[in-house]
Amino acid sequence: MSLSATAPIMIDVRGVNKWFGDFHALKGVSLQVRSGEKVIVCGPSGSGKSTMIRCINRLEPHDEGHIFVEGIELTDEVRNLAAIRSEVGMVFQQFNLFPHMTVLDNLVLAPMRVRGSSRRDAEEQAMHYLTRVRIAEQAKKYPAQLSGGQQQRVAIARALCMKPKVLLFDEPTSALDPEMISEVLDVMVGLARDGMTMICVTHEMGFARQVADTMVFMDHGEIVEIAPTQDFFAAPKSERAKLFLSQILAH
Repeated sequence: MSLSATAPIMIDVRGVNKWFGDFHALKGVSLQVRSGEKVIVCGPSGSGKSTMIRCINRLEPHDEGHIFVEGIELTDEVRNLAAIRSEVGMVFQQFNLFPHMTVLDNLVLAPMRVRGSSRRDAEEQAMHYLTRVRIAEQAKKYPAQLSGGQQQRVAIARALCMKPKVLLFDEPTSALDPEMISEVLDVMVGLARDGMTMICVTHEMGFARQVADTMVFMDHGEIVEIAPTQDFFAAPKSERAKLFLSQILAH
């Protein structure tokens, strides 16, 4: 693995439990992610993957256990939460763009409001990241005028405008038509090669093999297996992971 074992720990999840009513969604989940590490989280639907990364960004509060981002614990403390949210970007399954605002306006909003950037600086940065995701020519359009793949690339550029240290992806291609998936994955491959720390929930196993340092397999709210990518695909240790891979790789 190219990733250094001495790289600082960016995300530290310790014994996290989460319930939705009587449903035990996360059961004692623990995970460490180092700076520059690319972690792919996979598993069947309803296994807790999205809940885990939503807890890492405090979109869902966890009920038990501890989550640290760069050593800062995630609690209800508003100041801590603001600091963490500015360091941890999130890209959702649904693009969550503001429909009444142009692409450019969607991108400059958070840097101006949260980081205090001037309009000029925010626009310059926005165009830089729109160019990076190969969609600069769409800056003046509204989200409804773009394809799903283009909208998701805008969403990635918007996350990058906050200059996060970690990017979380929650099934970023699952709402896309098949022909649009590769254009989004290509952008994500580029981010991975540039050294971005990433945690990505996805069923795209070809992408996982290409970029992941570490595979995390979840089932029934538990992390069943954590392994280097090559080992996970060549010889998964758990029967549940073997079954999952046999089903998903058969398609």
